[in-house]
Amino acid sequence: MCERELKTADSLLPRPAGALNVSGLPGSRRRRLWELDSMAFCPVIGVCLPIETLRGLVEKVLRAPAPASDYELHCCTINECKQRTPVAERLHKELESRYALSVRQAAACKSTQALAQWWALQRRAGDQLPGALWAVLTHPRCDTPCAEGVLADVHMLQHQVGAAQRVDLKRHAELQEQHAALQRESALLQERCAQALREKTACIERQGAELVRLRAELLGRDTLVASLCEQLKALEDAVPGLKARLEQAHQITAQLARIQELERQARHWQQRAADLQRRCELQEQRLAQAAPAAGVRANPAAEAPVEPATPLRDKAVLCVGGRSASVPVYRKLIERTGGRFLHHDGGEEDSPAQLDVNLAAADLVICQTGCISHDAYWRVKDHCKRHGKQCVFVEKPSAASLERELRTIGQARPLPAACTAQAGAEAPASR
Repeated sequence: MCERELKTADSLLPRPAGALNVSGLPGSRRRRLWELDSMAFCPVIGVCLPIETLRGLVEKVLRAPAPASDYELHCCTINECKQRTPVAERLHKELESRYALSVRQAAACKSTQALAQWWALQRRAGDQLPGALWAVLTHPRCDTPCAEGVLADVHMLQHQVGAAQRVDLKRHAELQEQHAALQRESALLQERCAQALREKTACIERQGAELVRLRAELLGRDTLVASLCEQLKALEDAVPGLKARLEQAHQITAQLARIQELERQARHWQQRAADLQRRCELQEQRLAQAAPAAGVRANPAAEAPVEPATPLRDKAVLCVGGRSASVPVYRKLIERTGGRFLHHDGGEEDSPAQLDVNLAAADLVICQTGCISHDAYWRVKDHCKRHGKQCVFVEKPSAASLERELRTIGQARPLPAACTAQAGAEAPASR
């Protein structure tokens, strides 16, 4: 049985016409399964019918278990199909039903050449190969050369499929190894995740316990605060007028601080009065020594030059502009009058924000118009006008001009809310 079915390569070579049972093609009648040549049974049964379908059909027809081996089932089925048997008829019906579409498509081929061309197209497509094989072998225009060509193509395709299966098996083995490695890695990752989850759960439990402890501590503190508030209220009720007494104590403390401040100021002014008194006595002594020898009695109060009151004592004097080398001289002249010296260069190095700060702290502003920028000039003028501060503009940035202006301020009574300017002073030139 095996020798009849396992053909050698020589059996696929061209043979004389009539080798296949296709002589005298009968019009449009299609061949039945049992009418095919014995060479066609093996590829038709093996390619066109899945082994599980074949096993079910054989058991259903024979009403008995089919052979356990797939190879034995294949060989037995081939033997049954060589004649018109119930198995052959049932398989023929199954093939007709399964590949009805391919049969209808092949029916359009009215010649052997057209049938061969249709088979070539189906072979290259590959998706409908089993149906095309059945449709071509049973076609009424399939002669011996056409059938042999079809069987040869199927034979070579089976070799290619076998080679591809071997490659797929090798690839499958590689994929199995990769799958095993990935499974091991996945197990390690799962273990790590489980460990991290356990640690996180423990941390959450610790934080929950800490939260409960803190809530209990907060509740205890709230209870203590409420108790202390009740005790405080009880004490306030026990001592009437406690709030008023506390306010009076605060007022007394503030008044004591004010009294101490006033005492310090009084001592300061007493010291200044004593200094003035000593100066007056020294002036009288000098006048008495300078009196005429004729014995004419001088009147110190009428003849002695009265030192003009210095309006700059304890005042902050801001000098804006001027030469940097003359700043020490400016400081000396202003501090000699008793004032506190402040300086701004008028926009060369010091920032405009610093000028605003100095203007706010100054009681008197002396502006050197020849050595400041336009922005500084207008800042000084606008600030003094808005705040009513005395402002003196000096055109020439020299120590003599500053001294002359200070002497003028000492002799003249300062204007409380005016901004005086030297006659002829103009806006500064561009620097």
